[in-house]
Parts: sequence; C-alpha cells; structure tokens
Amino acid sequence: MPLDPELCRRACAARDSRFDGLFFTAVKTTGIFCRPICPARPPKAGNARYFRTALAAARAGFRPCRRCRPEAAPGSPAWYGVQTTLSRALRLIDAGEWRGQSAAEFAARLGVGDRYLRALFRRHLGISPLAYANFRRALLAYRLLRETTLPVPEVALLAGFGSARRCAEVCSRALGASPRQLRSGSGVAAEGLQLLLHYRPPYDWPGVRDFLAVRAVAGLESVTATSYGRTFRMAEVRGAFVAEHCARRHGFWVRLWLERPAPINAAVARIRAILDLDADPGTVAERLGHHPLLAGIAVPGLRLPGIWDPFEAGARAVLGQQVSVAAARGLAEELVARCGTTWRPQGAPRELAMVFPEPAAAASADLDFLRVPDRRRAALRGLARYLAAGGSADPQHWQGIPGIGPWTRDYAGMRLGHPDVLLASDLGARRALQSLRRRFPQAPPLSAGDCRPWGSYATFQLWHWAASTEEKN
Repeated sequence: MPLDPELCRRACAARDSRFDGLFFTAVKTTGIFCRPICPARPPKAGNARYFRTALAAARAGFRPCRRCRPEAAPGSPAWYGVQTTLSRALRLIDAGEWRGQSAAEFAARLGVGDRYLRALFRRHLGISPLAYANFRRALLAYRLLRETTLPVPEVALLAGFGSARRCAEVCSRALGASPRQLRSGSGVAAEGLQLLLHYRPPYDWPGVRDFLAVRAVAGLESVTATSYGRTFRMAEVRGAFVAEHCARRHGFWVRLWLERPAPINAAVARIRAILDLDADPGTVAERLGHHPLLAGIAVPGLRLPGIWDPFEAGARAVLGQQVSVAAARGLAEELVARCGTTWRPQGAPRELAMVFPEPAAAASADLDFLRVPDRRRAALRGLARYLAAGGSADPQHWQGIPGIGPWTRDYAGMRLGHPDVLLASDLGARRALQSLRRRFPQAPPLSAGDCRPWGSYATFQLWHWAASTEEKN
C-alpha cells in the first residue's frame, strides 16, 4: 500500500516513536533522509519525500542523517511482502549467512535458480542480491563507526567485509562517504563493542524479563531487573551479550563479547529476534483486540522472548514435555553442565560461564544423567543426531523424529520467532482459555484463524494473563 503523506507528516511533526522504522523522510533540499523521530525541524511539505525503507531512500540518492541515524531504526519485516523466497533470502542476508557462498550456491539453498533470485530482487527491490547484502553491511559498518572506538579494519571485519579497502569502497558507493568521513565528528561513546538496539514502543519489558527469568539456565543466562544476558555460539566463535533496557531511548544497550573478531551480523540479528525488537505492537494489538477473549486481557507492547538457535529451542522443548517450568529449567541446567563447554568472557557478568552444547556433543553423550522417561531421552538424542547431520533447522520438518510431536515442534518454532503459533494444545493456554470462557460466557471460542498471523502473540498473552492471575491468587 502507498504511504499516506499526511499521516507521515503528522507522525514526523509529533516525532511519534511508534512509527520509527515504518517509513523514512527524505528532504529534497538537503539530500538527507531521516527517521520520524529525528530531532531536526521537519521539512516543509513540498520538500519531503517518504520511503518505506532506508534502502529505497538510499537508492533515490539520499544520504542517511547523522543526527537520527536511520541505520539504527527498528526493522520492518512487514515490507518484505508475501513472497516467501524473497522474505527468507532477506532474513539470511540480514543475518550475514551469505558469506563464503557463490550467488548460485546461495540461490540453491533457497531452492531456486540464480537467475530467478536475481529477477526476484530486481522486481521487488530494484537491485541485485549482492547489492542488497553490501548495503546491509555498509549500514552495520556505519553503526560501528558511530557507536564504538574500534579501528576501521576491525569495523570492516565485524561488519562482514573481507578488508578495510572493500569496506571503504562499499560505504562510499552505498552511503556517499568513506569510513573515516562517516566517523568524523561522531562523538563515539563506547570502548569496545556496544550498540544501542532500538524498538518501536510500547515494549512490555517486565513481561519479557519475568518470562526469561523463570526459565534462565544457570551458567548460560543472566537476568536482572533491567537486563538480560547469555552466552552463545556463532558458527565456530563463542560469544556473550548483555542487553540493558533503556526505556527512555526505546531500546537496549547491548554489550557484546566475542572469543575472537568475527562478523557480527548474525549475532545482532539473533539478539534482535530474542528480544523481539522488530515487532509492530500496534498492528499486533489491533488484530488480537478483535476477539473478546483477548481484548479484555490485552498487554501493551507484548513481545515474544526467543531462544538462540534451533537445537537449544528443540532441546528445551523436549525437556519441557509434561513437566513444570522449574523442572524443565533444571533438566536444561543438567544438560548444559554435562555436555556444554566452559567459557567465561572477560568483562562479562560472572554468571555467564557456560555455552549450550552443540548437537554433535549431545548426540554422542550418554544422556542417562537426565531424569526423564527413555522415550524423551531418545527424542533428544534423535534431534541432536538429525541436526548434527545437517537436518533442517525448521521445527516443522522434525515430524519424523520419534518422540517429537506437534506441541514440541510448535513450541520450538514459536521460541525461534515464528509469529503465528496458537499453542492450543498447551496445558497453560487451555486453562487460561477455560477461565476466560467462564468470565466471558458469551464470547465465541478462540481459533487459530481469529489470531492469524499473530497466533504466537495470542499464546503469550494467554500465558501472561494466567501467570498474573496466579500471582493475585
């Protein structure tokens, strides 16, 4: 749908953060494009052009503003459209997962031909896949140059470039300035690797924090009143992060530690996904509010707390079958203690000392230490072997693994960020619905179609309401 210029103008005049990342304003007289929240005076109506994406504004010849910094705006997955192949390609490129592959190999990974993929990008974005990948890398380099004191060669490596020269070439072409020009006068604020990751408000931090806190695995995760942190593995590099909530800035200050310098595209993408920073809470709330059972228990700024990778999501789902949250957490702690690796990043919280086991480690381990039924132990081992052998990371493809049924697949998919999983078979969700039906007897039953495409948010809304009513009782 075309952007409404009057709506965009009013959002910019109010500096309304709810529109941050949903569109960008380009100023014809200055050649600069901004976020709706830019502190600069909004342009006159005749001098403004509006674009859905930073890419579109840059392709039209505009440069990113150095005050509001469009490269730091929350993402807007909605603009990807309904083309499944394009959406998946964009997600993989944004996560830095194209490195080390030819264009033909990357297309084959998506199940299409190289020519078809290039045509798809040209039709919808007007550029090639490589040009899009370079633009995303340039934006990340820009962020690192503005927000850290890291030297340019290290920034180039972290942003995914093979050399500082290549970084300079791409930044000059995509952003109209060299890395040193982009850094000039930036007033960088942080030593080391620290980024401010923005979200579109409102954001239910207490709900996210409490959900993660009761499930936090000792040694792997750390939760405080204002932060969430954890260790992770990114390809062959171990890392850790701590995300400190900053409500005033509508974002999280993220400190990132890596075992050795490596591209961080994938890590930043996963952190954003774990904290669900790219959600549009207004759109979700509007859709779920149409059903009377959900309208009465709405949670402003509802988010989906995530998990780092498919094996961890699947393993924790298997261990959580038919047991309490506390019992599932205890089993996960046993798995991490016996099969994980010890790594304590210097400068990170002392609580972060273990990394979740890789599939190969769990596949070869004797899992008798887990106090679970044999069938559940076999399901965990089967999942580990499947993923270690290169099986699909999509939980919906795990149906052939004995002991992994619909609830396990759906729960893992939801924690990996799938937005449309109404977990109707979950005991907690069923109890919440039964209680709500007693409270609102005239309301119709809740179905997956009533929530689509935000079924996962409906599930978390039900869990949130159930937890809050238990506390009151």
